[in-house]
Amino acid sequence: MTNNRWKIKPKGSTWGDWGADDQLGRLNLIGPSKVKQAIAEVQFGKSFCLSLPLNYPGGRVLNTVRQPPKLMPVIRNEAAYFNYIWAEHDDRLTDIGSDDVVLLHTQYSTQWDGLAHRGALFDIEGNGEREPVYYNGYKANIDVVLDSEKNNSSARSLGIENMATHCVQGRGVLVDLFSVYGDFPRKEVGYDDFMRILDDQKVEIQKGDILCIWTGLDQLIMSMEGKPDISIQKACAVMDGWDSKLLQWISDTGVSAIVADNLAVEGVGKNIPHDYLGSSLPLHEHCLFKLGVHLGELWFLADLAKWLNENGRFSFLLTAPPLRLPGAVGSPVTPIATV
Repeated sequence: MTNNRWKIKPKGSTWGDWGADDQLGRLNLIGPSKVKQAIAEVQFGKSFCLSLPLNYPGGRVLNTVRQPPKLMPVIRNEAAYFNYIWAEHDDRLTDIGSDDVVLLHTQYSTQWDGLAHRGALFDIEGNGEREPVYYNGYKANIDVVLDSEKNNSSARSLGIENMATHCVQGRGVLVDLFSVYGDFPRKEVGYDDFMRILDDQKVEIQKGDILCIWTGLDQLIMSMEGKPDISIQKACAVMDGWDSKLLQWISDTGVSAIVADNLAVEGVGKNIPHDYLGSSLPLHEHCLFKLGVHLGELWFLADLAKWLNENGRFSFLLTAPPLRLPGAVGSPVTPIATV
């Protein structure tokens, strides 16, 4: 299949599977029947907040370019509108009020990666020229735009608002890597190890499920109380994004999204061979660029994981819409698991 944006699509990709203008990717697999299946997981009516405090992990040890949120007061009548005493401006009024503004890096803490977060140089015309494109052939500088003069950016296509209007409510499935590998040393988990763990934990993953991977990094982050040290860069398990069998498994299972409590789901900062041509984050490229599988990072899964283990469960209702922020390429999220 071709469309007006591309003549050739990446091998094994889902481009065009849900139409030429699709901006949801595999979230299309979560329809009414999948939502009803997820709601049937609720037996106790108990809910878990799956977000870190949004000023965590703290500092810039995990990611040097993203900074913690900064709260500031709104300005009203040339004064800070915070503990604002209205009587000072109109003595008939007894109100006090506070409004705030936030400078927020959308992917500093618990977040969703949108489909415009990672693209690739790819020959979509079949003419030997690689172009910068994103999922389903949406193009850099046409569909995903930076206005350098105004310092404005916008994903005119593939913005996170598409995910928000979908609502992202479906069946979550949790795999517990922490009980297998602990905090240290870091373990890169490939296909063979992961299949063994799924079998040992009797986890069944179905088409359209949201796969949640608990490594224990979330509770390590919380224990550091906003002041993580450099050891956290090498703590807890990560998925081996360079394992082609693991990437093929993601394709074959039909998971709609993948979530982890670590920085990038896969390992970051790996040494790249001199003769290599490709992505520095192969799992990101495979999921975001080829399959349209959204990635959730730095989620707080510990309390849910412990409850599921104690109750012999692995599945639950997951509700996790991002902010409906048009043009954003990622978003904070306060996910809720209900069991």
